[in-house]
Amino acid sequence: MIVLGIETSCDETGICFLEIEKEKIKIKSNLISSQVKFHEKYGGVYPFLAKRLHEKNLPFLFERAKKEAKIKKIDLVAVTTRPGLEPCLWQGFNFGKEISKKEKIPLVGVNHLEAHVLINFFEKKILGEKIRKFLPGLCLVVSGGHTNLFLMKEIGHYQSLGKTRDDAVGECQDKIGRLLGFSYPAGPKISAFLKKKKGNFLKIALPRPMINQKNFDFSFSGLKTAVFYEVQKRKKISLREKLGILREMFFSIRDVLIAKTERAIKIFQPKSLLLGGGVIRDDFLRKEFKKLEKKEKIKVFIPQKENCTDNALMVAFAGYLRFQNHLPNLRISAKEDI
Repeated sequence: MIVLGIETSCDETGICFLEIEKEKIKIKSNLISSQVKFHEKYGGVYPFLAKRLHEKNLPFLFERAKKEAKIKKIDLVAVTTRPGLEPCLWQGFNFGKEISKKEKIPLVGVNHLEAHVLINFFEKKILGEKIRKFLPGLCLVVSGGHTNLFLMKEIGHYQSLGKTRDDAVGECQDKIGRLLGFSYPAGPKISAFLKKKKGNFLKIALPRPMINQKNFDFSFSGLKTAVFYEVQKRKKISLREKLGILREMFFSIRDVLIAKTERAIKIFQPKSLLLGGGVIRDDFLRKEFKKLEKKEKIKVFIPQKENCTDNALMVAFAGYLRFQNHLPNLRISAKEDI
């Protein structure tokens, strides 16, 4: 089976051709066109600019990927339909719908959050009944727009446990980064800065929002506000102070994410923990979550860095699993509804 994956939920245009035969999986082509440089001046993603760029990039990327994949026939189209920026979602959906109609093949709508965690099974070549060995699985997606904790009971059947009430982790990092002179997207640049500037730092205490609450929701706007006041009370931020603030920011985020995840593991007793989302590229967080494998005696899945950010490969694989499990086609929705 040849699956075409299409990703346009935010500012990455992705096209992937995936070949799946029984338990053999092969990436025929997997292309991404990033829009970061176009949105930098806005300090975030400008939705209608993103939509226009998707419209421009999709046909070019599709033809290039198809030529690279050397395929003549497509069997299934999988496209991100939720959650995301609605103008962008529609662009990808309509493009996929036209191909589905022309080729007379099924079109599958995919949940973006679902795709971020299912990519873990792809990387380990876990298909069919083998997936059940790791279910129920606790899932945590941490990105620029999402901080969601949910329980995967079966493929397509999820129980939402908690999500951010305001800023997602990546959004919080971008806003703090802007305060301290980092351009969008700030998260990776802050990580690189901390690795490079290993020196003396000022000890600064920042809050751990909602860490002691017994629910599984998150809130990071308070962390951003606390950094704002730290910056405001200083006329000029020294390197020592900047290092202290950024270092403490990462510890705060780490402490909250780990605490909520550990509490969910103890209550729901899942067989695995599956991580996903762009923020999970960070080496510090990857190392901290991997410690849970030994501490909680649970299998921890962490995607390769290139598969943490938005891509069409994860959409193609998730679409295939939804199709194989005869799950309903997900319609367009901008909301987080895992």
